[in-house]
Order: sequence, then C-alpha cells, then structure tokens
Amino acid sequence: MNTATLSNEYQLVIPQEIRETNGLKAGTSFEVMSYKNRIELIPIKPMRDLRGIFRGIDTTIIRDDDRL
Repeated sequence: MNTATLSNEYQLVIPQEIRETNGLKAGTSFEVMSYKNRIELIPIKPMRDLRGIFRGIDTTIIRDDDRL
C-alpha cells in the first residue's frame, strides 16, 4: 500500500511507484478535486499529448428510423 504524509508546509510527495506507473515528472500540474470523502489529483496534460488517443475507436451509431 502506497501512503503519503502531508508536511507542515502542506506538501505531499507522491510515492515513486505511482509516479513511474503514471509517467509523472517534476513540474507536472494537477487539477485537485474533492469528491465525497476523498481528494483526487488529475494530471493536466498538454493538448498535443492527447493527439491520437481515440485512434481506432468505433464511431458507428445505431440510429432510430425517422418518423413520417
């Protein structure tokens, strides 16, 4: 289990395993959200890093027949 402790300066160190698994580097910005009884950190990625993430997605849509 990975744990982190809040310092006197209100800073957290993300455990190495989590940083490596998610490809986090020093200087990464995060969106911080409070959800129910937990805190979520979502890395903010530049738009150029998102290019092609939906490549190969199935875009077929089953449509209803038009009414007459």
